[in-house]
Amino acid sequence: MLKLLKNSYGVQADEEIRIGKYRACRKQGEIFILVPTGAINDEELAELEMLTDHLVKNGEKYCSTFLKTKDGKQFSEWENRKYCVLINKETQSRKINHFGRKLARFHVRGRSVSFPVKKITRVGHWKQLWEKRLDQMEHVWNEMLFQQPDQEFDRMFLESFPYYRGIAENAIQYLVDTEIDDEPSLVDSGTICHDRFTPDTWASSYYMKNPLDWVFDHSSRDIAEWTREKYFRNIKTYEPDLRKFIRDYQSIVPLSSFSWRLYFSRILFPLHYFHCIESYFGTSSEQEKKMLEERLQKFLQQTDDHERFLGGFYEFAEVPVQNMKIPLISWLKK
Repeated sequence: MLKLLKNSYGVQADEEIRIGKYRACRKQGEIFILVPTGAINDEELAELEMLTDHLVKNGEKYCSTFLKTKDGKQFSEWENRKYCVLINKETQSRKINHFGRKLARFHVRGRSVSFPVKKITRVGHWKQLWEKRLDQMEHVWNEMLFQQPDQEFDRMFLESFPYYRGIAENAIQYLVDTEIDDEPSLVDSGTICHDRFTPDTWASSYYMKNPLDWVFDHSSRDIAEWTREKYFRNIKTYEPDLRKFIRDYQSIVPLSSFSWRLYFSRILFPLHYFHCIESYFGTSSEQEKKMLEERLQKFLQQTDDHERFLGGFYEFAEVPVQNMKIPLISWLKK
């Protein structure tokens, strides 16, 4: 990597380090991070760079910015793969006490984008993305239905899928009803979000915001994914942190009825289950398969608790459901 930085970017860095899953280098208080661009195309990269510039100009701290190659390109090629180099001031991680407030301010800045975001937007796309995932999984399930499962994971998947299909369909219907029945307000316009925002996103060994993690979406995406991760990480002790997170967020941006309903439809959609199944069938690592089998087993044991969490969510989050005319799902336990 030191050679790549010198040859392609004209940067003479001192030492190579690791930041999370990425290779990086240090140089006089600056960090250079090598990030594979994966399936991101040039137009998407251009949008991400514009969003980064917008946030930095508007005072968002710790945003990594794109370093251009010596010939002005956004990426370089190395060992037949495309990479971006992100640059950041060296900032050691510190404990973040007010995730909710920081996320709300991040969303406020992201909402003031004055140019159209087309390539990385997910606004209004949830329904088709969820239906596509559901159809793909149903296809796999149908193919396996008449075979004798030879792995414990296959057996658990075959038995559990109809239950999660039902929940996914409920989430899609709840989302559709929201888009038909409720009016978005100003806080419901698109903003810069994360593909999957978790309590770890801003809390790695170095505190930084990586534009290659971003999408343009409704703010409830990030709030819901943080909630999901917090709940499943420890279903016995999540309450104080989650309650504080919601209150902190709302101290900066109070949620509209439309936001609450999108938030709920997203935590109702069983993304944790889909992710676990897709990861299992997508890996060849026996070690990872074992870990995912244990994770699925845990999810299945927790379904009663999870239903109670969903059934009591609006009450827990202190949402005035009657004033806001927010519909409840009758079959969920409390």
